[in-house]
Amino acid sequence: MLGGFGQQAMLAIVINVFFIAVTWWALQSFRFDLFMKDPDGPRAKVLMIIVTIAIAHLVSQFFLDYLYSSQMLRYIWE
Repeated sequence: MLGGFGQQAMLAIVINVFFIAVTWWALQSFRFDLFMKDPDGPRAKVLMIIVTIAIAHLVSQFFLDYLYSSQMLRYIWE
């Protein structure tokens, strides 16, 4: 019974890391220098990391919620 929870936790970790990488890659094309005084400074880099994590969290939660909800559909007919 607890093995399923471990698999879900591992899947959530892998998906979160995947979407962090994809979001970081996608945000590289965004021109943050238009909105910041010092785009190469440490505060700009921290902001980029925070924005990446926030967007990746939203996208991965949507994906995981969709996945878990679709797995629960089999209980409609029981």
